[in-house]
Amino acid sequence: MKTSILLLALSASLFAKEPTNEKPNTTAKNPKAISLFNGKDLTGWHADIPDAKPNVKLKPSFIARDGKLVSLGRPLGHLITDKTYENYRLTFQYRFPGKPGNCGVLVHSSTPRYLFKMFPKSIEVQMHHKNAGDFWCIGENIKVPNMEKRRPKRENQKWGGDKGDARRILNLTDNSEKPLGEWNKMIIECSNKEVKVWVNGDLVNHGTDATASRGQIALQAEGSEVEFKDLLLTPLQKKSPSK
Repeated sequence: MKTSILLLALSASLFAKEPTNEKPNTTAKNPKAISLFNGKDLTGWHADIPDAKPNVKLKPSFIARDGKLVSLGRPLGHLITDKTYENYRLTFQYRFPGKPGNCGVLVHSSTPRYLFKMFPKSIEVQMHHKNAGDFWCIGENIKVPNMEKRRPKRENQKWGGDKGDARRILNLTDNSEKPLGEWNKMIIECSNKEVKVWVNGDLVNHGTDATASRGQIALQAEGSEVEFKDLLLTPLQKKSPSK
């Protein structure tokens, strides 16, 4: 009888939903966090705006305002770090000060305008209102548990990051965001080929076997004004590959 109970408990644990109460390890000894935004200007970043052409004046898509980094939403494009990064924890706060809308943070970003002549090759961590923490695969790919349910695809589609592929991976919870106008805290942890995302303390996504493990970090201008503050990057120790 005891053996049967033990086997049932083990079976249940194998098929349990991925926990959402895991916290990032902030106690390990790591180098001091690096600020990615100086609060004054966009030093360390550059914009890629497909509509920008020689001799054509466009309003900026990204600005520094009142100590915050602001994506104005349009013209559409990306603000990209000059440097590339790997094995890090990115922590920041964001909010939609006006209407709810769309934005995202792209990790392991590389080839500009790879998809739809707009999006750089990357793994996007979604910030779309009420969908924060979804993954979108853009030229790259990543795996999550329960792929059939969390990465729905149409007939003849494949899981991938190219045009026509099933690129969206649903998050674990859609109720982790604060009310519109309030600040949300997001943590993105990239360690080797693993990406974890927390929103306001909840683990909302966890992917493994990513096809990239380093690259630039990009913020989107995707139609909605979004404010960012406290953008901090903490290097992590590189994990030894499992045997």
